Amino acid sequence: MRFITIDSFEDERVSAYVNLTEIQLRNRLEPAKGLFIAESPKVIDRALAAGREPISLLVEEPWIEGMADTFAFVDEHWGTDIPVYVATPEQLKSLTGYRLHRGALAAMRRWPLPSVAEVCRNARRVAVMENIVDHTNVGALMRSAAALDVDAVLVTPSCGDPLYRRAARVSMGTVFQVPWTRIGEDVHDWPRKGLAELKSLGFTTVAMALSDDSISLDELTRRLNNNPTESDHIDKLALIFGTEGDGLSLHTIAGSDLTVKIPMAHGVDSLNVAASSAVAFYATSPLRAAH
Repeated sequence: MRFITIDSFEDERVSAYVNLTEIQLRNRLEPAKGLFIAESPKVIDRALAAGREPISLLVEEPWIEGMADTFAFVDEHWGTDIPVYVATPEQLKSLTGYRLHRGALAAMRRWPLPSVAEVCRNARRVAVMENIVDHTNVGALMRSAAALDVDAVLVTPSCGDPLYRRAARVSMGTVFQVPWTRIGEDVHDWPRKGLAELKSLGFTTVAMALSDDSISLDELTRRLNNNPTESDHIDKLALIFGTEGDGLSLHTIAGSDLTVKIPMAHGVDSLNVAASSAVAFYATSPLRAAH
């Protein structure tokens, strides 16, 4: 690693980090440069372990010693010329707008996303995020998917970016462990084309929503775990979760094979998507069925 002390964030070498608090600018900047920003040593380490290429790091001076293993890993896999820009905690706070819990950021190279068919090749259970725009929810769903052994996650064209700094941080870096990709490049590809592709790959598409013909989550798990010779047996499952507030689109609900609801009490009609996805992942887990 090359350690370089930064005196000012006007330094062109740290331009990838300078607009962290300007979300609209970053959304234009990152795809053009093919970058994403990983925040915290844990997220950075998981990205590196997944083979994601570092371009540079920006680290608070007090954290340098504690990240020795990370630096050694980078040196071994990407050579010793990767720069580590060193700043004070006060400088990073002025950059991000808040005190970092773990004082490290890394600019990393994006990678070409695989096709839906590639991601789903050996998958039996996948999740679809439809137009979820809160990056905290995107990250939380990814973390639940990893913890509860979901095989892959598919993200609709209008959904938030799982590589956005906050989403990756909330996911605890599991965004680099769970296979995922976009299902469609154009906003018009979802839901019609996307649902058709999932069905062509053998998935039973399940809209997680309240409707007059919704079946219960218990009934869904019964169909997953019954004898494969039964007429209503479900072999490969695609669970679809909707955006905050509005939930799934009517077109998605109408086009899905099943609509499933989570029974609730005390007049509560819905759960936050991060919570509902965790419940659904747990209920449909093959590991749970085995016990």
